Amino acid sequence: MLQMRALSRVYRADTVETTALDAIDLDIADGEFVAIMGPSGCGKSTLLNLMGMLDSPTGGSYLFDGQEVAGLSEARLAEVRKAAIGFIFQSFNLVDELSVRENIELALLYHDVSAADRKRRTDEVMDRVGVAHRARHRPSQLSGGQQQRVAVARALVSSPRLILADEPTGNLDTAHGEEVMRMLQHLNTEGSTIVMVTHSPAHADYASRMVNMLDGKILQERRRAA
Repeated sequence: MLQMRALSRVYRADTVETTALDAIDLDIADGEFVAIMGPSGCGKSTLLNLMGMLDSPTGGSYLFDGQEVAGLSEARLAEVRKAAIGFIFQSFNLVDELSVRENIELALLYHDVSAADRKRRTDEVMDRVGVAHRARHRPSQLSGGQQQRVAVARALVSSPRLILADEPTGNLDTAHGEEVMRMLQHLNTEGSTIVMVTHSPAHADYASRMVNMLDGKILQERRRAA
């Protein structure tokens, strides 16, 4: 699905140049669950942003489904993101003035989807992640784990092929963090491709492959024993 070769990202400010990614080579196959680990500032989130086309590389190649991303226009990048990628963030980014249902359905308003189809898909995904009984609640009425479930549902409702999760358990206590990780693992067994940035070795163990980074480079990769 994803193929990166010598992928680099350099940030420049006045006379200061910072290399966030240094010639990364990485492939992500359909159906994988990959955890990216490393200390703060090692390039994990930069790599995730490049995968999600929220940022552009300054060097190298990035193929998404065989198509080179670097030369695409902003409009085309937005189309690919909308059609194929779902994002889950550390901060849930829910709109507190909206109900659970409305927060999830919001993700479909930018798609060519009828009102009836939006309702059907929202109902299905709420059932899938276990928040249907909270459909009318506001985010402030939910626990942290429930809010993250709603955020996952919002990422899933457009049926993306790739889910990018940036520290999805970072704002959760241990119990709710484990709850979200079990849900992500279940989604992966159902066929979703997931790439997750995490600081937690325990949560990385839910993935089928772990990628360790340091100073903008990949140090090592290992697969979880079957």
